[in-house]
Order: sequence, then structure tokens, then C-alpha cells
Amino acid sequence: MELSGGVGMMDRRAFLRVAGLAGAGSVLASCSSPGPVVPGAPGTTSSLPPPVTTTTTGPPPPPNWDSLRARISGTVLLPGDAEFDKARLAFNPLTDARKPAALVRCKSKEDVQVCVGVAAESKIPIAARGGGHSYAGYSTPEGGVQVDLSELKQIQVRPDGTVRIGAGARLADVYTELAKAGRCLPAGSCPTVGIAGLTLGGGIGVLARKFGLTCDRLDAATVVAADGGVLEASGAKETDLFWALRGGGGGNFGIVTEFLFSTFPAPNLAVFTLRFPAGSVANVLGAWQQWIASAPPELWSSFVVAGAARAPACHISGCYVGAVGDLTGLLAQLNVRPSSRVVQEKDYLQGMRFFAGGGQRESFVASSRMLPGPADPAKIAQLMTGRPGVDLLIDSLGGAVADIGPSDTAFPHRKAFASAQIYGKTDAAGAARATTQVAEIRDAMSEFTGVTGYVNYIDPAMPDWANAYYGANLPRLQQVAKAVDPGKVFGFAQAVPR
Repeated sequence: MELSGGVGMMDRRAFLRVAGLAGAGSVLASCSSPGPVVPGAPGTTSSLPPPVTTTTTGPPPPPNWDSLRARISGTVLLPGDAEFDKARLAFNPLTDARKPAALVRCKSKEDVQVCVGVAAESKIPIAARGGGHSYAGYSTPEGGVQVDLSELKQIQVRPDGTVRIGAGARLADVYTELAKAGRCLPAGSCPTVGIAGLTLGGGIGVLARKFGLTCDRLDAATVVAADGGVLEASGAKETDLFWALRGGGGGNFGIVTEFLFSTFPAPNLAVFTLRFPAGSVANVLGAWQQWIASAPPELWSSFVVAGAARAPACHISGCYVGAVGDLTGLLAQLNVRPSSRVVQEKDYLQGMRFFAGGGQRESFVASSRMLPGPADPAKIAQLMTGRPGVDLLIDSLGGAVADIGPSDTAFPHRKAFASAQIYGKTDAAGAARATTQVAEIRDAMSEFTGVTGYVNYIDPAMPDWANAYYGANLPRLQQVAKAVDPGKVFGFAQAVPR
């Protein structure tokens, strides 16, 4: 494998020696694990050689956190340190019980390299945290090293229209800096979501039908690999890894420290919200699906059903790349009458903020399905009846998303009609009930979605999750994972199987 920059040209042992992490007889993650002890023969005769005495290596040494502190420019926080309990928390409070052995705030890719060396040498879990929005809390590795990338948040818009973005940057800051330069990048809506996790899982957003997924705009990525080397992945080098980084899911192939994206001139937008009364879901969903299927790619829309004890309500929101007058004409073709309507003209930054929400910590359980075509409106209405507190969010796809082949990037759902997120707001006391309800909706939807799911809505209880997330792209993803991380340094419960 081609290694570019940093310690990428060193072999594994040389890297660990420079980092001060390897000694004589160290067990390296890239090597095979020691085999079982071979017992000596129970007896010998003059015709047999003497028994072979074997020496066992024993378990890897625990991490030397003081040594780690001395070798990085960032900060190491351990349990008992004043900031640790707050700093380790992710977006979803339901994951608060997960505790890493250490949290490291990295200030450079070299800091990340040292962290990877520590985890590989000590054989403890390691995970990067950008925005901390992993639905299952996988960015907080229990008993492992949490690599906090929040200091790697630089955003540099270049004269050629590309933008370099550190892996710790969050969408609110990305949108703000791009807008200052008159540029845009299709991405998600929650302002505290990190650019890294969003991109690596694909990147569905409100501009996707016009400009594609976030990963479609990725030109290159800087990756710290499992052996401590630095890889520059692009369409010209490390091409298999570059393919996998575009939709193969965060945490699988290394730790990305920087992204290079191509951008577009920032457009003017028109946004809208239409609300409908309880009991109207089946009628409105039927009309919406017919409407969005024939809409131009400039129009993106989301259909949201709010579960209720008796009669669910719904609303439609959306974004149009163009003028309000053109949007108004399209809305007139939607053959249902809302109880309230908001249509507004926005510039790019205002439009992104319109969909942003609060971005504050929120307890929830969630899952997903990908719709190959329109769903049965009556069945959706029935599924959401008796489900107060659970929302179903159906986001339209098509347009530029479908212009790329399903195997051209790791994101396999190119021909999907829409993504469906099943989202249950809850507290700890209600988590078990919400989990059951979300699972019931997810499993019932498989009747018309098949085994599908979106890895950025990662669900620890998703049946047949690897095929659901990656489909026909799974075998190639497994090959890439084996090539770049044979020792499973970046393993977690739903890592791409090696």
C-alpha cells in the first residue's frame, strides 16, 4: 500500500520506536497474534530430540498515559481529571454510560498517529469523535482511546473553489465560512453534526437532489491508518480507500484528519413548510410521493409523520434551488390543501439555518430504511398510529444522487426513492419502550424496503446490518478493510467485517 507523508514511509516498528511506544519484543498490531503455548512432550527417549522450551509473550502492556502526554501537542484527559466526565459526552445522553480509558484532544495529525500507536500496541479500542453524533455512541469506545478531533476544525476556502476542512469542523461553521466566500457544499442540517461522520457515511442533505451527497464532492482525504502511516486518498492514489471513504461509514478504515472538497457557487434558495391536520397522513403521503417523483432536481422535500395515540399528523418541508415564484408554481401542483403554509426566500446560509434546529443534546433511539419506490400510504399511517413520541422522516432522493452508479462509491443506495428515518425521542426511563416501537416500525417497513438502512443512522439492533448498510458493495469494503487494517485496530460492534 502506498504511504504518503508523515511517518507513512516508516515501517510499523520504526513508527512505534519514534513515538516512544515500542520496546524489544513488542507485539505489533500489524503482525499475527502470538499462537498458543506449545506444551513440551510428556517424556523423551534417546531417539527423540529434547523437548522444545517455549516462551510466551503475555498480554500487551497497558498504555503509558504519561508517555503519551509527553509526545503530543494536545491534551490527555483521564478518569478523575476535572474535565473528563463532561468532555467524553456525546450528543445522545442515552450513551452517557460509555466511558473511554482516555480522551485525547488532538491538535495535529501527528497527535492522531501517536494515539493510534498507543491503541495498537496496547490492543485497546480506539475511535475518533468529530461531532459526537454516532447514534449508537460508537465514537466513545468503552475502555479505549477517544480521539477528540474538535481542535482540527480549520476551514480554508481556496481560490479554485475547493475547500480544506479539518475533521473536527461542524456544519454550522462549515456553512458560515463557505457563505463568506460565496460557495456552498451539499451537506446535512443539524448544526452540531461533524463534517467527518457525515461525509464518510454518504451525506444526505437538503441540497442532495441538485448537488449530490456530501461524499460526492470529496476530492481527497488525509487518513491516519492502522499502522500509524499517513495516507493521502484521492481519485489518483489510494483509490480503493478513497472509494471506501465515500459512503463506507465512519471509523472503519482509519482516522481522517482533513478533507478536500469541491464546492459550488452559493445559490439563492426558497424554503417551505406545509402542515396538515391529524388523520390526513395517508392522503397527503400519497399526493406527496407522486409530486416529488416528478419534481425537478432543484426541489428537495421531506415528509414527516408525527406518531400519535390515535390519528397521526404530518407536515412537508423542503428547499428549492431558485426563486420563490418558481417554487410557488411547483407547490400548486401538490394536490392537497395544508392547514398552514410558510414559503420564504433565503440566501444559502439562511437556508441552511432554516433547517438547522437547536443542535442541543437530545435523548433518542433511531433506525432507518431506504425506500426503493413509493411506500403504501395506508400502511404508513397505520404503522404510526399508537406511536406517540416517534417520528417517521422520509427524505426524497433521486436527482444528482442517482446520477452516480451504486458501485461507483461505497454508498449503495443511489437508486433509492427516499430514505426513511424512524426517530423516537425519549428519556432513559422510556428508552426500552421507544426502542421496541422503533424496531417494530423498522421491521414492518421491510415489507416494501427489503433489507436496507443508512449507515449514518446506525442502529445497534439492525437485523443483517452489514448488508442493510452496504448492499452489494459489502465484499469490496471488506477487502479494503482487510488491506488497511488487518489487525482490526479500528474494530467496533458494527465495523465492516474483516
